[in-house]
Amino acid sequence: MLSALRRSVVGQTRAFSTGHISVNGFVGAVGNTPLIYLKTLSEQTGAEIYGKAEFQNPGGSIKDRAAVGVVTDAEERGLIKPGGTVVEGTAGNTGIGLAHVCRNKGYKCVIFMPNSQSQEKIDLLRMLGAEVYPVPAVAYENPANYNHQARDYAKSLDNAIWTDQFDNTANAKAHYVSTGPEIWEQTEGKLDGFICATGTGGTLAGVGKYLKEKSGGKTQVWLADPPGSVLYTYVSSGGKLAERSGSSITEGIGQGRITNNLGTFINDIDGALHIADEKSISMIYQLLDTEGLYVGASTALNVVAAVELAQKLGKGSRVATVLCDGAYRYQSRLFSKKWLQSKGLEAAIPEHLKKYAVLD
Repeated sequence: MLSALRRSVVGQTRAFSTGHISVNGFVGAVGNTPLIYLKTLSEQTGAEIYGKAEFQNPGGSIKDRAAVGVVTDAEERGLIKPGGTVVEGTAGNTGIGLAHVCRNKGYKCVIFMPNSQSQEKIDLLRMLGAEVYPVPAVAYENPANYNHQARDYAKSLDNAIWTDQFDNTANAKAHYVSTGPEIWEQTEGKLDGFICATGTGGTLAGVGKYLKEKSGGKTQVWLADPPGSVLYTYVSSGGKLAERSGSSITEGIGQGRITNNLGTFINDIDGALHIADEKSISMIYQLLDTEGLYVGASTALNVVAAVELAQKLGKGSRVATVLCDGAYRYQSRLFSKKWLQSKGLEAAIPEHLKKYAVLD
């Protein structure tokens, strides 16, 4: 199964006599993204800091990999047949990836999502032909949680699957067979640390497991966590799951429980960092100004965490993270003076960078 998943996630290619390579549709274009050296931050820390450019996946985010992985796994297990329906509960990017995959493969796509997500994501899902049901954002324990509604809806249909991105470990396997190997190859097997935030846990678990195996445990794998999530406390306390409280402006990351995907790797995580929203907002503007990278808040959080991990590991260390998506799906918030003020975050932007907050 893993070899088939790798073929799907990494991309199906065709070689022409001219030497050029083409890929087979949307699914074939997923993966093989560049690893970007973040020059300014590297020079400031005396380390080498890299970001995996997952915004260059054809659907615009790292979740394209998970979408291909879970659908491919369902096909291989005979859980869905041509003309079937794919249902998911998602805060946005996984749904967008699934909508693209469904268009490519001829499936119907139905998405349940918290109504707290950006309008750009909801609009894009509908543009891609998905049926979208924004529902009140309630805790996972509540039967009305968007994941449970997706599960129940899929059960009511014939020839349908609930892809269950949080607890379906085909998600983590997709990163184990694609993202992890790519990072290892791109750093030539010389990587001191990897860190990223987690929502489903698929990226951290899949990449982390691969890097640990290939490095013989030498590569440290850390978790980055936003406000309102319990994972930082869980890791730093040695396994105590606290009550969830607070909130963050980041979307799609942070968690109130240990998902099945994260559970496959949680005991092998070397440490965790808590990243305040103020730091993430500041980094959004810094990356735009110094690197020309237009990224979302979760990507900025990952980069802040990579800088802090590099400082912990010391000068000369080499650290990688994932640049999970761009800012296009969040720009009406992240570059709006009015929205930033409403969240008490305008002051987090360095004065000389406020020129980029051009929306009222």
